[in-house]
Amino acid sequence: VQLQASGGGLVEVGGSLRLSCAASGFTFGRYTMGWYHQTPGKQRELLAKIDSDGRANYAESVEGRFTISRDNAKYTVALQIHSLEPGDTGVYYCRATSESQTGVEYWGQGTQVTVSS
Repeated sequence: VQLQASGGGLVEVGGSLRLSCAASGFTFGRYTMGWYHQTPGKQRELLAKIDSDGRANYAESVEGRFTISRDNAKYTVALQIHSLEPGDTGVYYCRATSESQTGVEYWGQGTQVTVSS
């Protein structure tokens, strides 16, 4: 099983970024996919998730600025971020949670996003 996150980097305040997570080794279409954000000393925070049918949910703090999408044929999930803020700096992780098997989940290795002001 592998979740490979990419697309992070150094971006100016107000800019946009598209993160991508490529999955392999499991049946992608049977998993809810999520993006999480973590900064040093803090717990990972759920930003957005999308289920196998494409229904998306967002944390209130990112509603309107973040868009999650998935491609079940390509085994990928993306997170489009607009109007980047300094508080968006951190490591972004993707997570796969089984919709049929309780407790089965996988995490990617994370991609660093740094927003410069």
